[in-house]
Amino acid sequence: MLDADAKPAGSARTARIHRPRVIPVLLLKGDLLYKSVQFKDHKYVGDPRIAVKIFNDKGCDELVLLDITATNEGRRPNFQLIEEIASEAFMPVAYGGGVHTQEDFAQIIRLGVEKVVLCTRAAEDTSFIAEASRVHGAQSVVVCMDVKKNWIGKPQLMTHAGTKSVSGSITDFAKKVAAAGAGEIIVNSIDRDGTFKGYDIPLIKQVASAVDVPVIACGGAGNLDHVVEAIRQGGASAAAAGSIFVFQGPHRAVLITFPEEAKLRTAFGH
Repeated sequence: MLDADAKPAGSARTARIHRPRVIPVLLLKGDLLYKSVQFKDHKYVGDPRIAVKIFNDKGCDELVLLDITATNEGRRPNFQLIEEIASEAFMPVAYGGGVHTQEDFAQIIRLGVEKVVLCTRAAEDTSFIAEASRVHGAQSVVVCMDVKKNWIGKPQLMTHAGTKSVSGSITDFAKKVAAAGAGEIIVNSIDRDGTFKGYDIPLIKQVASAVDVPVIACGGAGNLDHVVEAIRQGGASAAAAGSIFVFQGPHRAVLITFPEEAKLRTAFGH
């Protein structure tokens, strides 16, 4: 067990003020970690508790934890696991998956998680966002937009872990959730997920230019250059990624890591 009063080695807390945030995203199926490619082909990564300890030691900026099967399986969040992770984490944690009620939201916040990520619930009822924002503050409400291009190349909002489409413009939806009280919006490209091909810059730019709240780019990062592109070219406030922080090499061997602060500063030109 790590000392709760200890400072993580190479902590980036102070440096975060001077550069954009870089955020690992961990995907849960049950109580274990997996990583997907285009929301399919899930590969086992390991125990989330161990991953959190590693990211602590690496001085990670923030952490996003998403239970990708909870909604489709009709499960509530795994509160015991959330509590264990929140108590271990030195960095801010955001959790999403299976949040159906305001009590679910409140319980997650009570367990020490700073932000709750809403995807399907946000698309079903934006008044849920408004109520959560009113009670807990906009800074605690993050809406994740899972986006997939349809057969004519038009971006479409998807829910239920990418299995159901939502009609309407993604720009209009982004404006709607921002107006309802979302403090941040994650724009996640399903087509780029796990491909290492880089973020969907036009998609990020489309959403970021439409709203005044911070937009977090997600889906497709293969290196730090892609991360910088998402912010400088796409207009994102921060960049989230999964594969580059959990895999190494052409055979996708599992190696959980996070760049040193000096490397991040160099990438962003600081």
